[in-house]
Amino acid sequence: MKRETVNMADLGFDNEIIDVRSQTEYATDHIPGAVNLPVLNDEERKLVGWTYKHESSFKAKRIGAALVAKNIANHIELRLSDKPENWSPIIYCWRGGKRSGSMSLVFRQIGWQAKQLAGGYKSFRRHVIKNTDTLASSFHYVVICGLTGTAKTDLITEIKRHGGQTLDLEGLAQHRGSVLGFDPSAIQPTQKKFETEIWYQLQQLDPKKPVFVESESKKIGDLRIPEPLINTFRQGSCINITAGIGTRSEYLKKNYAHLIQKPSALVTQLNKLRSKHGNGGVDFWLELISRNKWDEFIRDLLEKHYDASYTKSMQKNFNTFLKAPSYHLNTTSHDALSSLAESILSNYSTL
Repeated sequence: MKRETVNMADLGFDNEIIDVRSQTEYATDHIPGAVNLPVLNDEERKLVGWTYKHESSFKAKRIGAALVAKNIANHIELRLSDKPENWSPIIYCWRGGKRSGSMSLVFRQIGWQAKQLAGGYKSFRRHVIKNTDTLASSFHYVVICGLTGTAKTDLITEIKRHGGQTLDLEGLAQHRGSVLGFDPSAIQPTQKKFETEIWYQLQQLDPKKPVFVESESKKIGDLRIPEPLINTFRQGSCINITAGIGTRSEYLKKNYAHLIQKPSALVTQLNKLRSKHGNGGVDFWLELISRNKWDEFIRDLLEKHYDASYTKSMQKNFNTFLKAPSYHLNTTSHDALSSLAESILSNYSTL
């Protein structure tokens, strides 16, 4: 029976896509929308690999074949029991070889019109990298700038809610971007998965409309923004959100409440700043925390750490920052951010 394949260029996301790699491979990164039906799970892959290395290739192939057959049979009986006769999934593994080939062969024997993705995940990964380079330069970016605590991330959400095009990089990265920006309830995705999500989001955008994005450094937590993207949006049109230090402090107390409730994590992060601010500076912050002087701590941290470094970075990296129009917030309430989003969109509705 002829084995049929499909190339990345012809892959449609309305297709049902099956990733037959192990759970760990799938979790690291996968094609958006793909369902994980491993033909070898993590432990089985280790067993086959160990046998190949320490005993013989024949024994490894025999063990692997038995496991693959058993797992495919289980998938057919359980997860795929309701699939109709005309079902036509696209199947991929790491390189488009034996694992996806085995499942594709069995499916086609049943009568399902299964196709393999030529080159497997590796071809998808190459496509993401190359296509992101092209997509990144296809848009005009409006960069939301502003000192820490000016609710830039929440404003991005409001702009989207009001119909604007946004690229929420911090949302994709599961991190607010600063040394204190980690979310204890979330785990950052892998670098590959982060890049896949960016690529997938860019594909949904209309090049004829502006894309609103927050001013970011090259890294968000442990993740790097793809260089073609950050280089392009740093050439975009900046707008500057301003707010008084009291307003910013209140916003940070509300949105970083987890650090106030469990200051041990905050102390750990602040200790990373000793090389920049010296022992005296960090010890002063720790003293304020130990005495629950949160307003004083936040204001001092903003003035001595965040504000100076942010302004310097913006002037260096964003070409239009010094000419950026300003929008002032007296409060970061939902109504204020909603009104500001409408005002910004009225000024940047078209290119």
